[in-house]
Amino acid sequence: MNKNIHVVIMAGGTGTRFWPYSRNNKPKQFLDVLGTGRSLLQMTYDRFKGEVPNENVWVVSNEIYKELLSEELPEIPESNILLEPSKRNTAPCVAYAAYKIRQKDPNGVMVILPSDHVIFREKAFLEVIEEAVQNANDRSLITIGIEPNRPETGYGYIQFEESEDALKKVKTFTEKPQLDLAKKFIESGEFVWNAGIFVWSVNAIVAAFEEHQPELAEVFAEGADKYFTEAEERFVKRAYSLCKNISIDYAIMEKAEEVFVVLGDIGWSDLGSWNALHEIKEKNGDDNVLEGDIITYDSKDNYILSKTNRLVLTQGLEGFLVADFEDVLLVCKKEDSGIFRTFVNDVKEKKGEELI
Repeated sequence: MNKNIHVVIMAGGTGTRFWPYSRNNKPKQFLDVLGTGRSLLQMTYDRFKGEVPNENVWVVSNEIYKELLSEELPEIPESNILLEPSKRNTAPCVAYAAYKIRQKDPNGVMVILPSDHVIFREKAFLEVIEEAVQNANDRSLITIGIEPNRPETGYGYIQFEESEDALKKVKTFTEKPQLDLAKKFIESGEFVWNAGIFVWSVNAIVAAFEEHQPELAEVFAEGADKYFTEAEERFVKRAYSLCKNISIDYAIMEKAEEVFVVLGDIGWSDLGSWNALHEIKEKNGDDNVLEGDIITYDSKDNYILSKTNRLVLTQGLEGFLVADFEDVLLVCKKEDSGIFRTFVNDVKEKKGEELI
């Protein structure tokens, strides 16, 4: 890949749907959920090792994870760790990275990706990224689309115009449709899953912010003389106090005209829930994922995890999550990932912050 590529890893999420494994003080991107010896964040970094120099790798995350980030990725220069003082979703995150990178490399091409996704076909992934990078110019905003294999209601969808070209014009974005609509999307053959991976030149995304989010553009443009200086931290605190909470999809992608998608069969999962993790984990003959000291009877299609010294024994469970930790035991249907926000909010209200 060319020297102007800048990999930006978004690592500020709290992984609510992975509670109680994922906690505020150590969310899922910092966990070795696949048992590889590397956290999801480290695995994301590893995909570009040897492809992009460390000085062109950037991580945007919350300031409370400063020490964790240094421990996990000591190879990355300190100036490339962008610390957010508050959570404002992905649009401010991307804007901060774009305006700072522009100061260093006005001709840069950004590859933006979440820190907590899994990609099993890494060679194919790099080929897809290379295709997108080659097509990045001063106008185009490019996203990566995943061929769907089921009518998933937890993902966003991209509708595209049929073309022989690798770069296909985007027609519409749809966030997390109802099941009936998701089935129609799959049947039409015109839709792919939105992987939340983006490729664009610094100039293209800055122009898009200036056109569609002028207030955000103005906020981060004012930092031009402060990036890479001691004044940056103070500037960023003020900047984030002025930012609205908005995703890059709503802020830019759904409004811009020159939006394209490159399709990829890259063995992708966003690991957005326990159910998604169950899908990719090794299972026994009863379709159970068992991790820990566990005995099951007449139980199938479960994810049972024990991080304690206790024996966990189940009978008659189907489609459940059992997550046993020293301070929390959670038993629920694993498919219903939407309920986890309620779990976390209720525990926070009734038991305080220490269990979240």
